[in-house]
Amino acid sequence: MSIRGVLQHYSQYLPLTDRTPNLSLGEGDTPLVRANAVSQETGCEVYLKLEGCNPTGSFKDRGMVVAMAKAVEEGAHAVICASTGNTSASAAAYAARVGLPCVVLIPSGQIARGKLAQAFVYGARILAIDGNFDRALELTRELGEAHNLAIVNSINPYRIQGQKTAAFEIVDDLGRAPDILALPVGNAGNITAYWKGFKEYATSPQPSPIEGEGDATSPQPSPTEGEGGATSPQPSPIEGEGDATSPQPSPIEGEGDATSPQPSPTEGEGVGRLLPKMWGFQA
Repeated sequence: MSIRGVLQHYSQYLPLTDRTPNLSLGEGDTPLVRANAVSQETGCEVYLKLEGCNPTGSFKDRGMVVAMAKAVEEGAHAVICASTGNTSASAAAYAARVGLPCVVLIPSGQIARGKLAQAFVYGARILAIDGNFDRALELTRELGEAHNLAIVNSINPYRIQGQKTAAFEIVDDLGRAPDILALPVGNAGNITAYWKGFKEYATSPQPSPIEGEGDATSPQPSPTEGEGGATSPQPSPIEGEGDATSPQPSPIEGEGDATSPQPSPTEGEGVGRLLPKMWGFQA
């Protein structure tokens, strides 16, 4: 049976060549479901993009499939990443798919157990280190450079390229970009990918980054003057889930107004409780 993943579906929008393998685990094409109860309550048309339906349970699979395919194309003999969760599972799964060894560096005691279990099952070699995520990423860089390993954290530019395909799918489903995009911002890698995707594929919506109050990993948008005097968001696009400290290319200038307030942790918890009750999904 042929699996149509994001590389095949959106090949014309991705940095692929004739030598890029057509890799897929069935990522992408995730459901966009109307949230009926909250739409009725708010008077808005609200939709949920169910990215948990990706192969390892997160949006990271979209970027990882591109990064891994390009690693194979460029002759990598192994891949490496630092992670505290989703990246480890995704890297291990796609490395197993192409037959490359995968090394995952984790801060000791600072990784989601379910994601660590996935990485083990997929055959990754897990190395726990003393220190925080930043130290794990630093060592990942050192090992990658010293041993010619492909680094598949989002300092790898192919990650953002793959993640932008979620925006493409939303446009395909709705017929246009939404007026407002709301998603957990982490360190702004994913929101940057969506912004890039909407800009390439359709008119850009107003991004509404959501993060708990006091979250030190969440950069605040730096407004700049855009076209027509509009205030434009300038998030620093680095990896979500605390997965990188290296900046990616800036998002689009002069589009939209995103001076969004940041919800408190209790507000975030409240949203998490409302999901199963009002929409039938768990966060």
